[in-house]
Amino acid sequence: MSTPEERRAAFRVVKGDPTDEEIAALTVVLAAVATPAPAAAPRTPDRWSDPSSRFRTPLRPGPGAWRASTLPR
Repeated sequence: MSTPEERRAAFRVVKGDPTDEEIAALTVVLAAVATPAPAAAPRTPDRWSDPSSRFRTPLRPGPGAWRASTLPR
């Protein structure tokens, strides 16, 4: 046995004669609108676009120093 609340429809067709496919499409659209959007994952900071990378640190001479000269700090 179902309760009156469970038997109550989500919507009612007032005018026209929709097909079963049209009613199913409308049900899917209404269900999609009713579900909340998932929360966005927190973004990790992008070190290449970090404004502090514009301030260059002094270059340190030594082996492999040329490789480290373009890395973000």
